[in-house]
Amino acid sequence: LLSVICCDLDTLLLLEAQYQVSELLLDAQQENILETSESHRNYIIDGLSVERNHVLVRINLIGGATERILPPRMLQKSDDPYPWPMFSSYPLPNCYLSEVTRNADLKLDSELGKLLLLSKVSEKQTEWIENCRRQFCKMMKAKPDIISGGALVELLEKFVFQLSESPSECYFPSVEYTATDANVKNESLSSVQQLGIKMTVSYGKFLNLLKDDAENNLTLVLKHCERFLKQQQTPRNYAGHDWFVSSMFLIMLGDREKTFRFLQQFSRLLTSAFLWLPRLHISGYLPVDTVESGIHPIYFCSTHYIEMLLKAEVPLVFSAFHMSGLTPSQICLQWITQCFWNYLDWIEICHYIATCVFLGPDYQVYVCIAIFKHLQQDILQHSQTQDLQVFLKEEALHGFRVSDYFEYMENLEQNYRPVLLRDMRNIRVQST
Repeated sequence: LLSVICCDLDTLLLLEAQYQVSELLLDAQQENILETSESHRNYIIDGLSVERNHVLVRINLIGGATERILPPRMLQKSDDPYPWPMFSSYPLPNCYLSEVTRNADLKLDSELGKLLLLSKVSEKQTEWIENCRRQFCKMMKAKPDIISGGALVELLEKFVFQLSESPSECYFPSVEYTATDANVKNESLSSVQQLGIKMTVSYGKFLNLLKDDAENNLTLVLKHCERFLKQQQTPRNYAGHDWFVSSMFLIMLGDREKTFRFLQQFSRLLTSAFLWLPRLHISGYLPVDTVESGIHPIYFCSTHYIEMLLKAEVPLVFSAFHMSGLTPSQICLQWITQCFWNYLDWIEICHYIATCVFLGPDYQVYVCIAIFKHLQQDILQHSQTQDLQVFLKEEALHGFRVSDYFEYMENLEQNYRPVLLRDMRNIRVQST
């Protein structure tokens, strides 16, 4: 049960902040030591210590299917029934860390690079944006791995800047923000956010994306974001950690100024309402009854349409959910809230965010449908064994690549975009 609960990163951070759950587990492992020498500790290996070891690795490492190695929960029938090292203090043994290769210095594809460097002529701005979208789709199908690292930074910066300068692409009004680092330096973040920062920096360093001053920089970005969003909200803080801002900080390779500048520009776009959940948390842009209910548009737009499309497009999976007494929206909400952290590898998280930024917020729905299509056989199997919720909560999305389902998602767009975008655009207070 604890393992399933801790798969929700906001819940994990709350348990850590309130109860120091990992320390309790480490203490329990310490009590299970049979004998100790200078170089070796022998642990009593039983069902509890094996489960604790699994949970400790799970809650202390962030990563997708190929980025972390979780120890099994069962003993093997051999002379060495449990070859995985146990531990009762940090750091974790290196055997649980995957070898991650990353190249943040990939240069833009020459064709796309030329497109981005074109002078921005105002009357051709719409044409430039559409060209960019076409090139992005082309690259995602042909060579998706190049959309990463420094190339992705440049791509997102230039594209979102152009969108934010185009009145037809902007959904939210421009908000003046003049606070400096000195203005926000003394503001405090919640204990959940502080732990989230440490988790983000740890993941970023594991991916070789961040430098030593990353923690202070991310703290400042989050403080600026809080103040920036408070200008547009009724005064009630967002309870969880801001996983979208953390993701953008990693995408921007820990550059504080680039991250916040991007977020300010991005906040004008409709996509920000669905990718960046704190963006519309009790926001003044929402109808009064929506604000009072505390229901985020992600519930009545994205997850609503995920269920509707799933029933039409992948009916066997929809039926499996129904028979299991579980709703697809429960699972998708967790995926979306934490930007697929612990479910997708980092490159796929980047592609998910980039796809929604370039092609529109409805692609958030199509990505989730594509994932369910990818998982169809597993979902049917686990609905039979009656552990579907545990499977979907605990397991990373093995083998799923956004690029593999690009044509499928384009077909979904052709069939459903008019309805989805109409409802997504209707989340705001209508001016009368």
